[in-house]
Amino acid sequence: MTHDTDDEPDSFAVGACGGEEGVVPWRAVPRLRHRAMRAVVHGTAAPVGGVRHRWWVLWTVLGGLFAVNVTFTVFAVALTRVAHSFHTTTNAATWVITAPLLCFGVAAPALGRLGDTIGHRRLYLAGTALTALSAVLTSMSPNLGVLILARALSGIVGAATGAASMALIFKVFDHEDRVKAMGWWSLVGAGGPVLGVVIGGVLIQDFGWRSLFVVQSFLIVLALVAAVLVLPETRRTRSGSFDFLGALWVTVASLGLLLGLNEGPSSGWGSPLVVASFAAVPAGLALFVHAERRALHPLLPLDLLRRRNFSFAIGNQLGANFAYMGGFILTPLLLERAFGYGTSRTGLTVIARPLVFSLVAPGAGYLAARIGNRAAALAGSTVLVGSMLVFAKVDPVSGAGLVIVALALSGLALGVSAPAVAASVANSVPDDDLGVASSAQQLVSQLGTVAGIQVLQTVQAAQARPSAVAGLSVLSSHDRSVALLGSFHDAYLVGAVAALVATICAAGLLSRRDSERLLGEIEPAELASALDAAASAAAHAQ
Repeated sequence: MTHDTDDEPDSFAVGACGGEEGVVPWRAVPRLRHRAMRAVVHGTAAPVGGVRHRWWVLWTVLGGLFAVNVTFTVFAVALTRVAHSFHTTTNAATWVITAPLLCFGVAAPALGRLGDTIGHRRLYLAGTALTALSAVLTSMSPNLGVLILARALSGIVGAATGAASMALIFKVFDHEDRVKAMGWWSLVGAGGPVLGVVIGGVLIQDFGWRSLFVVQSFLIVLALVAAVLVLPETRRTRSGSFDFLGALWVTVASLGLLLGLNEGPSSGWGSPLVVASFAAVPAGLALFVHAERRALHPLLPLDLLRRRNFSFAIGNQLGANFAYMGGFILTPLLLERAFGYGTSRTGLTVIARPLVFSLVAPGAGYLAARIGNRAAALAGSTVLVGSMLVFAKVDPVSGAGLVIVALALSGLALGVSAPAVAASVANSVPDDDLGVASSAQQLVSQLGTVAGIQVLQTVQAAQARPSAVAGLSVLSSHDRSVALLGSFHDAYLVGAVAALVATICAAGLLSRRDSERLLGEIEPAELASALDAAASAAAHAQ
C-alpha cells in the first residue's frame, strides 16, 4: 500500500489484479478492514449488488414475509368458526395451527442447506409459488383433513421462504449493516400479524374465514412477481451430494420433541405416544452427530457449534422464544379467566406486545450497529426477565394495567434483542453456510415457541388443579382471583428462568472489543491481501 504525503490523507492506493492500482477514500478504511477480517476469518465474499439495490432486495423480501405471515394470528382466533364450518370440535381444529408449526420446524434444517446448494433465489421463488398454492388449497378445502394438509404444506414452504429470504438479506448486506436489516425484518415479522388482526377480523365477520386466504393468495402472487424482477441470482455455494442421512435424523429428533410437547398436555405425559416421542430425541441427536461427522457435505458443519456467536446466539433465541411466546399464549387466558375480559377486549390488549416489538425493532437495529450486538442482546434479554417478573406480580389490586406494562416490556425486550442476535448468527458463519445459519435460527425459535407454549400452559393448569379440587367455586370472587393468579404466577416464573438463560447466552456473545482483538491477531500480510480484495470489490460495486 502507498499513502499520500499529507499529514491527513484522504485516500490510498491498493494493488488490484493485473498490476492495476485503484484509489480508495481513506474514510472507507474502517469498513474495508471489517470486510477484510471477515474474509480472512470466515472466507466470506463481498455483498451482492450496490447499496440501493440491497434495500430494494430487503423491501421485496419483506413484502413476501408480510404476505405469508399476515394471516397467522387472526386464523388462530378463527378456530371456533373453522370447527363449526366442518362440524367438528375445536380441539380437532387446533391441528390447523399445530401442523404447520411442526412441519416448519422439522423442514427448516434441510431446506436451509438446500438453499446453499441450489441457490437461495431459486428456493425463495419455489417456496413463494408453493405458498400461493397452499393458500388457494386452504380457501377451497372441502373438509378438515384437506385443510390440515394444506396448512402443513404452508409450514414446509414457509420454512423454505424463511430460510432463503433471510439468507438473501445476509448475502446483499455487509456484516455491520445486517443488524439494521434485521430490525426492519422484525418490524414486518411482528407487525404483519398485528395488521392481520385488524383487517382479518373484518373479513371474517363479513365474508368468512376462507376470504382470508383468497386475499392472501393475491398478496403472495404480487410478492412473487416482485421477487422475480428484483432478487439477485445467487451462486451455488455447495456442491456434492445432499446429506439425506443427516436430514433424516435431525427430523426425527425435532419431530419427536415437537410432537411430545404438543401431545403431552392432551394425551398425558406418560402416554405411549408422548414417551416414544421424547425417547426419539436423544436417539435422533446421537445418530445426527454420527452422520455429520462422517458426511462429506454435512447438513450442519459441527464446527459451527464451537463458534461463540453461533452457539450462544441460537441458545439465546431458544430461551427468549420460550419465554416470549409462552407468555404471549398464556396472557389471553389470564385476562379472560382472572379479569373476565371478553375476546375482543383481550385481543386489543395483547396487541400491545407485538405492536411495541414492531415499533422498536427498526431503531434497535441501528442502535445495535452503534453499541454492538452483544450489548443490545444483553439489554433486551434482561428486560425480558423483568417482563416475566412483572407478570408474576399481577394481583387483583393492580388489575390488568400491570399486564399491559408487562406486555409492553416483552415487546421492547425482543424488539431490542432479536435483530442483534440474528445478525450475530449470520456474522459468525461463512457465506457458504448462510442458509444453514438461517434455518438453524428458525428451528431453535420454533422449538422454543412450542416448548414455551406447552410448558407454561401445563404448569399453569397443574397449579390451578389443586385449587379447583379444594373448592375454588365456593370462594369469593376476590379469593378466586387470587387463587387463579397464583397458578399464572408460577408459569410466568418458569418463563423468567428461560429468559434468564437467554440473558446468560447473550452475555456469552463476542463484544465489539473482542472482534477488534481478533482483527489485531490477523497476520499483516494476510490482512493486506484481504484488504486489497475488499477495496477492489467496493470500487467495483460503486
